[in-house]
Amino acid sequence: MEIFDDLLKFSIIDVIDVFLVALLLYYVYKLVKGTVAINIFIGIIIIYMVWQLTMFLNMELLSGIFGGFMKVGIIALIVVFQPEIRKFLLMVGSTNFKSRQKFLKQFTFLKTETADETNVDAVVAACSKMGLSKTGALIVFERNNNLDFLGTTGDEMNIKVTQPIIESIFFKNSPLHDGAIIIHNNIVKATRVILPLNNEKSIPKRFGLRHRAAIGVTEKTDALAVVVSEETGQISYFKDGEFIVFDDINQLKSIIKKDLA
Repeated sequence: MEIFDDLLKFSIIDVIDVFLVALLLYYVYKLVKGTVAINIFIGIIIIYMVWQLTMFLNMELLSGIFGGFMKVGIIALIVVFQPEIRKFLLMVGSTNFKSRQKFLKQFTFLKTETADETNVDAVVAACSKMGLSKTGALIVFERNNNLDFLGTTGDEMNIKVTQPIIESIFFKNSPLHDGAIIIHNNIVKATRVILPLNNEKSIPKRFGLRHRAAIGVTEKTDALAVVVSEETGQISYFKDGEFIVFDDINQLKSIIKKDLA
């Protein structure tokens, strides 16, 4: 009878509370999905459920052990999830609120082809051509996290994305070829950008600073990065600090378009 009375007291505030908790868990899962941290995240949930079960069964010794672990473990979690926490706080603090249309794009029935969608075909075609001539390039696609704090390290631009523009920027004798470019809404926002390097992950020796920079920026933000190797001409694609494998240029275009959607 008491349970029934409690259900009757379920107010709109409780509904909002449950919704916000579900939304928070969804974004946490989305943040760690595809990384090693997802296994740790699932392990924590399992331990928490076991802890609640031992408390329900009045298993005082086990519940005390699990309870102590949960209370002290928050410090360990901060250390273990440091990259994910950094990315989450950056996502909250530097979301590009100017791009209001991205909110509408979440609804499939409102999705339409707009002029500000990045010309991925032109970017990949430029990378393919630069790969043949072994012209090094580092291209960063801005998504939800605002990258203005990185853009200030280079030269501010406002150029529409086209294949000739991308090729001319990274032309070996061009004063703009050194560093990365940042693209957002089919506009080259900045060139000669200095990106944070990742020195922790071990990558093959054939990959250089451009690849480490691509790992660094995609690990610390939700940006995407494409690298053209100056030594081999090989094109590499990065997301969430990881190499993304693709079979050919057409598949690479599809992957980038999907990730930018």
